[in-house]
Amino acid sequence: MTFVDPRTVLARHGLRPKHSFGQNFLVAQAIVEKIAALCAPNPGARVIEIGAGLGTLTAALLARGAHVVAIERDRELLPVLREEVPGAELLEADAASVDLPALLGDTGERVVAGNLPYQITGRLLEMTVPVAPQIARAVFMVQKEVADRLASPPGGDAYGQLSVFVQAAFAVERALIVRAGCFHPAPRVDSAVVVLRPLPTPRALETDAFRNVVHAAFGARRKTLKNALASLMQDEGARERVAATKIDLGRRGETLSVEEFAALAAAVDRR
Repeated sequence: MTFVDPRTVLARHGLRPKHSFGQNFLVAQAIVEKIAALCAPNPGARVIEIGAGLGTLTAALLARGAHVVAIERDRELLPVLREEVPGAELLEADAASVDLPALLGDTGERVVAGNLPYQITGRLLEMTVPVAPQIARAVFMVQKEVADRLASPPGGDAYGQLSVFVQAAFAVERALIVRAGCFHPAPRVDSAVVVLRPLPTPRALETDAFRNVVHAAFGARRKTLKNALASLMQDEGARERVAATKIDLGRRGETLSVEEFAALAAAVDRR
């Protein structure tokens, strides 16, 4: 399939981008092709595409021999997708509510991809972490500031809860910077393409205790760990186990590695 400028597709179907849906369509062919190559370097991949829009990336993926499940919630765009990318499997749904493990299946090379709407970026990333064992990679377009958070090391200005939860399961690569002018209409900020590659062994398991420790540590950034985690260390046994980790409770949460969060979670776990 050859590249068709989304502005041409919109005009052909008498449509305009919907601000309420956060629609900014990528019009830079070279960027589209690079993203498709990151998603499906070889033919045969099963790609779950979040927010297919006008089918621009969908077409590039199909051209690379991928099987694409294209998720789109805008009903006005479904007829467009049927006409523009007839080879895709279409699913009308809100991506934040789909059964992602079921869509991925359990065989072959499986990939999650898409230009994530800003309003639900966090939710979609949360959905992706548990399916890390099922997929070869996730390739997402996100706002640049979100990409910075995903890739930030401990102590970095952008390091936070999202960094910890994603880095517990994935190696994060910032693959491309995509300037605002590459979209129609142009958003106010630049974007970035990140590639999330599942780690052979997770750095931490996302247990209730792990979530509680991370939320507590970042919920009060100015507090030391001793104060931030006080509610999780009310019994003597928990305090003794935390002390045994040798982690200085005078530190702040944003300085801890994923492994240190995991150690604290194991220490305060009441089970």
